[in-house]
Amino acid sequence: MSNIWLGRNVLVTGHTGFKGSWLIQWLHHLGARVHGYALPPKFDPDGQKPLFLDAELKNILTSHTEGDIRDLNLLKKVWADSQAEVFFHLAAQALVRESYQNPLDTFNVNTLGTASVLEAVRLTNRPAVVVVITSDKCYQNFEQIWGYREIDPLGGSDPYSASKGAAEIVAQSYRDSFFPPDKLDSHGVRLATVRAGNVIGGGDWAEDRLVPDIVRALIKQQTISVRNPRAIRPWQHVLEPLSGYLFLAEKLLTQPQEPLWCSAWNFGPEPGDIWSVARMAESFCNIWGPDSHWVDVSDKNAFPEAGLLSLSIERARNILGWSPRWTTEMAIDRTAKWYKASIQDGFKALKACQTDIVRYLEVH
Repeated sequence: MSNIWLGRNVLVTGHTGFKGSWLIQWLHHLGARVHGYALPPKFDPDGQKPLFLDAELKNILTSHTEGDIRDLNLLKKVWADSQAEVFFHLAAQALVRESYQNPLDTFNVNTLGTASVLEAVRLTNRPAVVVVITSDKCYQNFEQIWGYREIDPLGGSDPYSASKGAAEIVAQSYRDSFFPPDKLDSHGVRLATVRAGNVIGGGDWAEDRLVPDIVRALIKQQTISVRNPRAIRPWQHVLEPLSGYLFLAEKLLTQPQEPLWCSAWNFGPEPGDIWSVARMAESFCNIWGPDSHWVDVSDKNAFPEAGLLSLSIERARNILGWSPRWTTEMAIDRTAKWYKASIQDGFKALKACQTDIVRYLEVH
């Protein structure tokens, strides 16, 4: 990462969530002036502090606003007041199972929320870099063994996946209608979308996610309940996609007249380094230590979830020059050790995150 972030104003939506909390720490580490816009941070079902509160991340922000991204007037004011040159949009309803329970809210937040963000940018009428984070699940999933490419069809069988596919279409519509890449000199808005794999890392306490569910069971010394152990996903440490987002944003900043960067990008693990849920759980247990084990609690009557999902990162590698630094094995190792340390006296979440960021940057 270059010194281009030093003193630069950046707005992040969803900064109180897991992924957003890591991103604002990294931006702060790079010297950026970080502004956040999000809903209040949520405690997990057992009352575990979210990372944003545990690491006291409000203290590193230049400004912090709590609000709904569908509140266009408030969002537009925050964007204008921040004078930010870069806008990372992460705010979302991010859980597949939650989308089955509240499909309308999921579509509202993920699709109309994205439209609200882009409308705020349009109405403010100033040059900016805008990176919209969607999901690897935005693709129409054919359960194919090869990774989906950025040119593959969008889709989604469940409400969450469909909402992310729709968010991509919204972004494409705004790019074609208001921020065309072939007219960058007239509007100055460089808009890209990014799709990442299944992220893991310390401080994620979301309900119905594999790693937080594993950790909650381990802390309680209970047997780990695992759904769909044969399902395969492109797991990656949270720092992997964030490095891609930052690297892409740097290209958009330093080459403002290059239309190539204003498009969709995948960030995932190396080809072949995609693991099953069972292998993930087993590896996590081995790192945690003895007396930790899991059982299959799959329910054939439950809402369906994809069995196989993989991303192609060839475009990011060959054109952008990005590639992952940590293997899936390393990602699990760092994540398990983060959580294991977190239950010890004297643990400092901010220091633990900073340690991982520095270790990640040291890898070539």
